[in-house]
Amino acid sequence: MKMDYQKTGKRLNKYLSDSGFCSRREADRLIQQGKVLLDGRPGALGDRVQPGMQVEVAGRQLSGQSRKVYLALHKPVGIVCTADSREPLNVVDYIGYPQRVYPVGRLDKDSSGLLLLTSDGEIVNRILRAAGGHEKEYVVAVDKAITPDFLRDMAQGVEILGRKTLPCRIHQLTVNSFSLVLVQGLNRQIRRMCEALGYRVRSLKRVRVMNITLDGLAPGQWRHLTDQEVAQLLADTGAPGPFCGQTSSLLPPGEPNST
Repeated sequence: MKMDYQKTGKRLNKYLSDSGFCSRREADRLIQQGKVLLDGRPGALGDRVQPGMQVEVAGRQLSGQSRKVYLALHKPVGIVCTADSREPLNVVDYIGYPQRVYPVGRLDKDSSGLLLLTSDGEIVNRILRAAGGHEKEYVVAVDKAITPDFLRDMAQGVEILGRKTLPCRIHQLTVNSFSLVLVQGLNRQIRRMCEALGYRVRSLKRVRVMNITLDGLAPGQWRHLTDQEVAQLLADTGAPGPFCGQTSSLLPPGEPNST
């Protein structure tokens, strides 16, 4: 039986992404620019890499796979959760990790706290899907005293962006601050929820994503997730794969490393 090579093998853009070289979107751009060679010829969008084929970008031969990296960063206010190099304050350039990594979801520029970054593209959507029930916990301060009605309405769901938010867990911490556990991540969700109820957010910090916490990280520091943390993360999302579990931390250039 004749093999249909357009339906076998790995898509060229996914091959680049799985190699840890770039995202699929960036891979498409490189392919369109003729910078990706497949067996010595310029590759095309839609090409598939068959066993034994060679893929080369900028003189570097790629393997189609790399050890997965999982990082936890304490994002400071002002850093932008994007890998786009056109943004001068993008988080990828900020941490300067030697392997290509991407932020898992977003934490808006005015917020701080825990941000996961990874080279594992498969796990990102699994974490972000609200249907998966993956928890993200925040500590929030608002501009006035919190009332029982506010707590009740936040917990039950608030109308924003043309929909009602999913129920969440909320616990008052002080007169004007609370902790909140969400399983969805709409655009500026907490800020919009508070504004819909007549409150304005003064500070917002994410302290947990699933089993990963912010504990021990000062603003600007990052570390590799431990082997145990990664194993639990993969198990909870149903995403198998190899991982790298070392420990490290980094402050911006010119500042002392605090660990």
